[in-house]
Amino acid sequence: MTVRRRIWLRAIGLGLAIAVSVSGLTARQATDLPARLTDQEFWRLSQDLSEPDGEFRSDNLLSNEMAFAAVVPGLVSRSKPDGVYLGVGPEQNFTYIAALKPRMAIITDIRRGNLHLQLMYKALFELSADRAEFVSRLFVKKRPEGLDASSSGARIMEAYWDVSTDNEAAYDANLRAITDHLTKTRAIPLSAADLAGIARVYRAFYWYGPGMTYSASTTLGPVMNLRGTTYADLMSQADALGNGLSYLATDEKFNFLKDLQRRNLIVPVVGNFSGPKALRAVGEYLRTRGATVTAFYVSNVESYLHREGTWNAFCGNVATMPIDEASVFIRPGGMSMTVSSVSFSVASVQGGSATVTGAQPRIVRFVTPSGVNSAVGPPLPPIANDIKACSGR
Repeated sequence: MTVRRRIWLRAIGLGLAIAVSVSGLTARQATDLPARLTDQEFWRLSQDLSEPDGEFRSDNLLSNEMAFAAVVPGLVSRSKPDGVYLGVGPEQNFTYIAALKPRMAIITDIRRGNLHLQLMYKALFELSADRAEFVSRLFVKKRPEGLDASSSGARIMEAYWDVSTDNEAAYDANLRAITDHLTKTRAIPLSAADLAGIARVYRAFYWYGPGMTYSASTTLGPVMNLRGTTYADLMSQADALGNGLSYLATDEKFNFLKDLQRRNLIVPVVGNFSGPKALRAVGEYLRTRGATVTAFYVSNVESYLHREGTWNAFCGNVATMPIDEASVFIRPGGMSMTVSSVSFSVASVQGGSATVTGAQPRIVRFVTPSGVNSAVGPPLPPIANDIKACSGR
């Protein structure tokens, strides 16, 4: 068989995969998706879909995308309910999940460290009665008075900003609660390495507090950019009218996520976007259950794939997924954002015996888009349009 013929047949096959994904399943409803997964099903699915642990340049404990005002409203208006959300990375996924209200979410990341992060969050969601308790547990800080169901996400973060980090005994007790919940209440058979990974992640949140930025790491090194986007900033994002957009903005958003976690329907997966297994296995799992991918949050991963020459492999992986004409990529990494209102204060970020003091952004009132990076494209492109292009490359 000639090389030209092999390329031609491959293009036809990929085109057929795209056609089946887009048209063959759009009429089907997500009725075959489970209403809940047992603890055993949850862990088996996570591990069965996963690839071996990979590497990234940072621990990526926290996002740095101040883009919710530019992305979330359009995402809500364009997307159908009851689909499946796919994502990558840390906490920003929760904001998109709370906005979209999918039937199920699968978060795939190249590092097993992100699985440890997601399991930590899973336990904290399920252990916490409300948002204020969640933040208290997340950063090992005593709950301040005056926070209730009416408190905004910005108010909650502001209230915790000046609360001193609790002592080592409190951290140990919280970590035990997390591991007991995962291994005893949920009976997830975590290895010693996974338990150690969860402990490293949790200590980083204890160490850095709500002033942590993207540069925070499990090695507990210094914050490289004291004016970087903090956890408090990310949770305080709001639209031009002051309506909170993050997953901590309202009880309704938090409780939706807590319920999905309780039903084991936010599933962490280890996998390379251009790898041979994980994304294709996710697609197969969803396709056999008649589900449709509503949105796929890819952050700026594609820039790395282009740099490594593996974007076409990623494109081919996505082409096997069940999508329709409304399915979109979420690419907020392509947004150039302007912070409209920021107040600054001197913050003390305490963890263990360390103290880091410096000027930090305190509360971001709202953000507005100042432009789109044309090299990346719009933040919500239809998936079908993008993956059609890879058959000709």
